[in-house]
Amino acid sequence: MSTAPYESLPESDDSHLVQQSLQGDAQSFRLLYRRHEKRVRTILYQLCDVSVLDDLVQDVFLRAWRGLPKFRQTAKFSTWLYRIAWNVASDYRQSAARGRTQLQELTKQAPMRQESPDVMHLHYQDLVQRGLSELSAAHRTVLVLHDLEEIPQKEIAEILGIPVGTVKSRLFHARAAMRQFLDHEGVQI
Repeated sequence: MSTAPYESLPESDDSHLVQQSLQGDAQSFRLLYRRHEKRVRTILYQLCDVSVLDDLVQDVFLRAWRGLPKFRQTAKFSTWLYRIAWNVASDYRQSAARGRTQLQELTKQAPMRQESPDVMHLHYQDLVQRGLSELSAAHRTVLVLHDLEEIPQKEIAEILGIPVGTVKSRLFHARAAMRQFLDHEGVQI
């Protein structure tokens, strides 16, 4: 597979393309996109769900296009762009985590309803409970305190008498195990 001409250009050509883009040359920004799209895609692939990859790549370049006037010419364009990619990935992960938390809140509240409970809520509550029961006590505790009770990690560390890094590690592993359990049960989150 041959390298496209815009990919073989030196990094210094990015600054020229940025200047041209700032002057309204859409073709120059297209060249920046083509030059960096694979790397942005790779970064996002490592950090996010494959099903939303195309949308996230587009979001990165849209943010870059909009933020181009604020780009400091002293920095490398690629470094700036990859930071945007990391921010987009972080935003996506936080949004996904909020969605999981909201789902867990809904399942936690379902049996407290006065009216007839929604069957799906009961189903998800059962799945969450079964998933929690599969976790070790340490992982389950951190997951419940953080994701269900919304207690900050620092406070969890104080509650459990462990370092914040340990809380983060346990939370990461607990979420991964829960995702794996739910995926095995056919639930996409």
